[in-house]
Amino acid sequence: MNKNSEYTIRQEVPADFSIVENLTREAFWNVYRPGCLEHYVLHCYRSRPDFIPELSLVVEREGEIVAHVMFSWSEILLDEDNPRALSAAGDGSANRHLKMMTFGPISVRPDLQRKGIGKMLLDYAMERAREMGGGCLAMCGNIRFYGKCGFEVATTKGVCYADDPDGDAPYFLIRELTPGFLEGVRGTYKDPKGYFVSETEAEEFDKQFPPKEKKVLPGQLTH
Repeated sequence: MNKNSEYTIRQEVPADFSIVENLTREAFWNVYRPGCLEHYVLHCYRSRPDFIPELSLVVEREGEIVAHVMFSWSEILLDEDNPRALSAAGDGSANRHLKMMTFGPISVRPDLQRKGIGKMLLDYAMERAREMGGGCLAMCGNIRFYGKCGFEVATTKGVCYADDPDGDAPYFLIRELTPGFLEGVRGTYKDPKGYFVSETEAEEFDKQFPPKEKKVLPGQLTH
């Protein structure tokens, strides 16, 4: 648990689940699409083996949850001719799967966004991830924000994005948690399967929350 004069960071517990899902819904509603899926992704992900409960963290202010982040184990598929495939195995056999982490969704209550809460939470979570052997983090996001947290465009580190293997993918970002972890790495990252959910099931799940209007807005990724 981490405390400062105003905020407390702690691990999420089952009593928080519905509160955190509603927070996530509020934070992402109409941002990337009309409505959102992120709260359902979170709901489903907690039962997956790659979910990391110790890194499902909430921020409290005066006893109220105002932010949350979720981490998951993931991997980089190393190129066949990458020497790191042999060294990663440790016994002379080939192992092309380099274990590391990803995170998201990360949510801050809308009226408290752009006040440094998200960065505070992420900085704390990344240190804990490093202590747990995460090695590095990869994710999709805006370099203008995540660059402040030490992220770089992943292709500059030899890692391409499976959904855009021939492009620069400036939105696909990576950060070493352990210095030198990415040295000599060449490979491809694919989002864990848990991030892909049924839109029909998400619609049904959303019915348990207060009604909200879906809007088509400029800047959304899908309409």
